[in-house]
Amino acid sequence: MIGNQIYNFLKELFPICRSIMGEGNRETLRLIQKHIPIKIHEVPTGYQAYDWEVPQEWQIRDAYILDPDGNKIVDFKENNLYVVNYSIAVDEEVELKELQKHLYSIPKKPSAIPYVTSYYEPRWGFCIADSQRQKLKDGKYKVYIDSSLKDGSLSYGELIIPGETEEEIFITTYICHPSMANNECSGPAVATFLAKWLLEEKRKYTYRIVFAPETIGAIVYISKNYDDLVNNVIAGFNITCVGDNNNYSLMPSRSGNTLADKVARHVMDNFADSYKEYSFLYKGSDERQYCHPRVDLPLVSLMRSKYGTYPEYHNSLDNLEYVSPEGLLGGFNINKICIEALEGNAIYENRFVCEPKMMKYNLRPKDWHLRRAGSKSNSRKYVRDMMNILFYCDGKHDLIELADRVELNFKDCHNYVKLLYNKGIIKKI
Repeated sequence: MIGNQIYNFLKELFPICRSIMGEGNRETLRLIQKHIPIKIHEVPTGYQAYDWEVPQEWQIRDAYILDPDGNKIVDFKENNLYVVNYSIAVDEEVELKELQKHLYSIPKKPSAIPYVTSYYEPRWGFCIADSQRQKLKDGKYKVYIDSSLKDGSLSYGELIIPGETEEEIFITTYICHPSMANNECSGPAVATFLAKWLLEEKRKYTYRIVFAPETIGAIVYISKNYDDLVNNVIAGFNITCVGDNNNYSLMPSRSGNTLADKVARHVMDNFADSYKEYSFLYKGSDERQYCHPRVDLPLVSLMRSKYGTYPEYHNSLDNLEYVSPEGLLGGFNINKICIEALEGNAIYENRFVCEPKMMKYNLRPKDWHLRRAGSKSNSRKYVRDMMNILFYCDGKHDLIELADRVELNFKDCHNYVKLLYNKGIIKKI
């Protein structure tokens, strides 16, 4: 079962301490590279990408807190969320009052270790469960973070799968969060297996698949590939938060009416048990960059629980128990079906001035008019659906629009269209 394969790969990615830059990202990309032939790119510190600059690279080796009795109460090697991501080095003894200034917890989620970052403002800090924080006693605490900031490089992975046309489907996901299963690892894991599936057979479109750190990575990628993206991409999907068992979510593109939006809504309406569409005003992932007005890609996100909407978001409760093979399979399938819809999409036109004589083509039973009025047999629905399709094969509606018009999902509609096409009743525009 592919859901189990994705879950097992997610488990490999989960322990790695990732950030916007660093060895954890390269380790993640190398693991992905074992499955698909991505090219790993390195962009040096100081590279200017529009209003942003690639920062120094963060490396962390160890971190802990010792309480006044010498007990290790926080240990980075036990959970990499314990340290504020991008913390500078520290080796001091501090009183509890001072330590509290550098601690982060979530009072409403007392057992959760929060995920906190400080990419662009040098500081040190620890994240801790609030239940543990409330038990800290007065005294001196040993705080130790063995980390460094130095010139390095931002790493991203890219795979381009050529198709019959230069028109592109863009798939992007991020590799910058540490040990969180749904918000981080589900995206790269599902995107990897989508790429494996795409590599298996010939495709109409070219596929551009990118694994990059969120925000800065997307901005850097756009700066290096702007012309190809704006000229070639006809639809795109941001893969994130696709591993839990909750209902589906749709984040549309900025305009909300692109080909990607149309396909995504059709697939969600017909293949998801239920879903919620959010306003683009509540964006929060890399759609902020790829849908920015000067880029304006037709890119959507099809998720399970939308980022920021579930209690486990950005804390240690987003663990291997929060995601499942079934949840990942659903996230994989909903994106896969969108790709299938794009691949099969086309515009068809009826060849006949008036209604063709369907019996002549063995597309209507010869005793059709002798059947009992009001019959609800499958054959009556079959003929009705086919005739409805013919009415909207006018050279103006593509297959997705056609399916919506006749109240069928695109797979069933496509089967009818192929039959009519093979009979010479319709032609492809």
